[in-house]
Amino acid sequence: MRNFFFRSLLALSLIASPLPNMRAVATDFTIVLDPGHGGKDHGAIDNSAREKDINLSVARRLGEKLKKKLKGVKVVYTRDDDTFLSLQERAAVANESKGDLFVSIHTNSVDEKNKNRKNVAGASVYVLGLHKDGNNMEVARRENSVIEYEKDFKTKYSGFDPLRDESYIIFEMAQKSNLSRSFSFAEKAQKHLVGVAGRKDRGVHQAGFWVLWATCMPAVLVELDFICNPESAAFMTSEEGVDSMADAIFKAVKEYREECE
Repeated sequence: MRNFFFRSLLALSLIASPLPNMRAVATDFTIVLDPGHGGKDHGAIDNSAREKDINLSVARRLGEKLKKKLKGVKVVYTRDDDTFLSLQERAAVANESKGDLFVSIHTNSVDEKNKNRKNVAGASVYVLGLHKDGNNMEVARRENSVIEYEKDFKTKYSGFDPLRDESYIIFEMAQKSNLSRSFSFAEKAQKHLVGVAGRKDRGVHQAGFWVLWATCMPAVLVELDFICNPESAAFMTSEEGVDSMADAIFKAVKEYREECE
């Protein structure tokens, strides 16, 4: 465990070194869109829908809107098809592109034993930070558990285990230079997911998502709605739902970019 924390601190100094929030002489605003899961990792599955498909559909539609409606915006996808990527690979794409904003798109769910799973609904947006309650911790554990698809993941991720509370201590030491920017975008995205896409407001939260920790730029993780809710699942897989959720995030990006200019 001691070696894990030493390596984590070293990684933090290399991965999360302070970077300017916006490039001083930039001709493009680069946004990295990260559709969660993919390939052998289906994410949550319920109501004849798969999380990986919803995430990709919304990310693609969002990318199309950004390219068409905003000048000087460069869109980078961590994946633009049904491909499996590790969390490390996702962070590497973002960092190598020198992105100005990282948006990881996901679909929420709750345990099958939860009696409220057919009724729970709403969007939420996460930034990196400590788990304020057990629900935040469970969401982070579920999204971080993708690393278990990789062989010898504890070695690759310096001993990080998504199911152990001790592993999340590294997020207490996380570099905070981009946190205010992340919060700013998260609040805008949440506002429009409620106002434009008509999602129930589940708020902006902080939690220990590995992919947010490893990206050197303002970064958020969006949970669009709950796939375990039949009505929410039907909405997220519909043409109208995909377009309105993409439009909501598009409006947030537009406002955020204007704020940063």
